[in-house]
Amino acid sequence: MRNTSIRTLGLLIAAAVLMAPAFASLANAADDDEKDFVSLFDGKTLTGWQGSTDGYKVEEGVLVCRPDGGGFLYTDKEYGDFVYRFEFKLTPGANNGIGIRTPIGGDPAYVGMEIQVLDDTSDQYKNLHEYQYHGSIYGVVPSKRGHLKPVGEWNAEEITCDGTHVTVKLNGATIVDADIKEASSPKTIDGNDHPGLKREKGYICFCGHGSHVEFRGMRIKEIE
Repeated sequence: MRNTSIRTLGLLIAAAVLMAPAFASLANAADDDEKDFVSLFDGKTLTGWQGSTDGYKVEEGVLVCRPDGGGFLYTDKEYGDFVYRFEFKLTPGANNGIGIRTPIGGDPAYVGMEIQVLDDTSDQYKNLHEYQYHGSIYGVVPSKRGHLKPVGEWNAEEITCDGTHVTVKLNGATIVDADIKEASSPKTIDGNDHPGLKREKGYICFCGHGSHVEFRGMRIKEIE
């Protein structure tokens, strides 16, 4: 039995040695994937954010939208072309949004763009328009549904704006891939006026609508 155990241990060590380069390669790829990203949240304070600071709080390294607060919480800086990554955790029936290229003031869904953040599974939202579900460019481009994790689990999302091209990835799946100029010609899908689609830059903001939603890992890479 002892000799067999020694041989088994030897095989495991040899396998580990052989696999080490592959693990190192994966680690390097992960590092490269995060290269040039800048954190927008220090996990302790709302430094770097402005607007409805009373509608949000920081708890244990997480940004929390207060159910009795919310509102529009903007970055201090404006962004034009970028890749924005973050994680979020929903509560039952939660409703929020990510405003992009938006000015301060007005409804980001129209004066800028709003990427919907929503508990699609909630019964209260069963009759929404397709452009109102999670990940959609609100009123402009509907998302592909079915990629949200169960309520209470963390989701990872990536929003890319490059000129008129906007993509949204949710948990690794591309749920929006659209040219907003084409999507709004001759008019938007909701038939409303969306002057923000013509903006080349603006603030990123959270659009709290009175629901408890948690966010973390907010980071951005500007596209030159």
